[in-house]
Amino acid sequence: MAKAFVLHNRTSGDVLASRVRRAADPLARGIGLLARARVAADEGVWIGGCSAVHTLGMRATIDLYFLDRDGCVMKIVPAVSPGRLSVSCRGAKNVVELGAAGDERPVRLGDRLALE
Repeated sequence: MAKAFVLHNRTSGDVLASRVRRAADPLARGIGLLARARVAADEGVWIGGCSAVHTLGMRATIDLYFLDRDGCVMKIVPAVSPGRLSVSCRGAKNVVELGAAGDERPVRLGDRLALE
């Protein structure tokens, strides 16, 4: 099992999720959260080298955060339902997929996110 990290909002100091995996290899990036029947709000995956994702085959609603190379939030797409063909952000270098939390997660455009 892949090591879990804590996702921090460096701008606000908030902990956003406590069980985030890093998807570094092509297989892990391709799978993301697809294998999960349920995804809790405090869990997710950080997909490096990525600017677009899909939710085909997923069974859970997720929140997406598109980041630049420094981890700054470029685009937020909340409550992405299963079955979406593609969600993308031109120029993004990383995507964070987290279990849907609605407006409860303290993240804004320009915030810097980091795994520890």
